[in-house]
Amino acid sequence: MWSRKVVGWAVHDIQSDDHAAALIEATCRREKVSANQLVLHSDNGAAMKGKTMLVKLEQLGVMPSFSRPRVSDDNPFPEALFRTLKYRPGYPDGPFITIDDARRWVAGFVSWYNDDHRHSGIRFVTPNQRHDGRHIAILAHRDHVYRCARERRPDRWVGGTRDWTPILTVRLNPEHGLDQQTT
Repeated sequence: MWSRKVVGWAVHDIQSDDHAAALIEATCRREKVSANQLVLHSDNGAAMKGKTMLVKLEQLGVMPSFSRPRVSDDNPFPEALFRTLKYRPGYPDGPFITIDDARRWVAGFVSWYNDDHRHSGIRFVTPNQRHDGRHIAILAHRDHVYRCARERRPDRWVGGTRDWTPILTVRLNPEHGLDQQTT
């Protein structure tokens, strides 16, 4: 959530808690997620609430969190990702011909999303730039460029420059104070 990076994904012919558990385990290992470091917020689907998945989360020290029933916008970050995916050029009008076609398309999308897509919610840096900390220098450089441009041609500016301050705290439910911060 903090960086918007897609850290794990899989395409299967069926949805199951076994597949979900295998994906979260592989992702936690690859991303070196320590026990009690991660909260996994998801919908109330059977795959996410199945026994295999819940046992795996407990083994990994991942705290499950679920959307409120019948609240369609309770998980806005993945919903925004899915909208970006569905409206990406090249998204098929109909079903994929094979599961391998679907996997290839998703792999290409995830690569574009993580490495090339400048996300408006994180000050127009890519998810990978934010995830690995490069966003700090990028945003400082942008701020410098904007300030210099404003000094050279103040007549072209109304008000201040764009805010390039890094966003250090992200809240899923601001009213509850549950933060995702840099450490």
